[in-house]
Amino acid sequence: MIAIDGEGAPKLIEVLVKGARTEVDAEKVCRAIANSLLVKTAVYGEDPNWGRIMAAIGYSGADVQEEKISISLNGLKLVSRGKGAGSEASLRKTLSKKELIITVDLSLGKKEARVLTCDLTEGYIKINASYTT
Repeated sequence: MIAIDGEGAPKLIEVLVKGARTEVDAEKVCRAIANSLLVKTAVYGEDPNWGRIMAAIGYSGADVQEEKISISLNGLKLVSRGKGAGSEASLRKTLSKKELIITVDLSLGKKEARVLTCDLTEGYIKINASYTT
């Protein structure tokens, strides 16, 4: 409920990371993607910018091998073995939905993690900039 009511955020994002060697690595990648302001704004802008997701994976601190990573958005392939894949028109259409699942397969093991987050909008900034705590 908290993620879907993200103070002006219209989209719920589920990040699922699988194929990690350890649960710690899966969690690191999940959190890096879920907390990335660039990923959140790309989702809001309906921009299938897979480089932002790959960058978050890269700086997560997890053990990864770029050439083994696959990423999908609501089941549509975005990255296959570290390289862009899929139809941009189809990916933009799926990004227009209110709920999005970003699935990352690291292809290194059997561990996984899941995190919920939301997109980042002007509404979120306006709400949070208008009061003092």
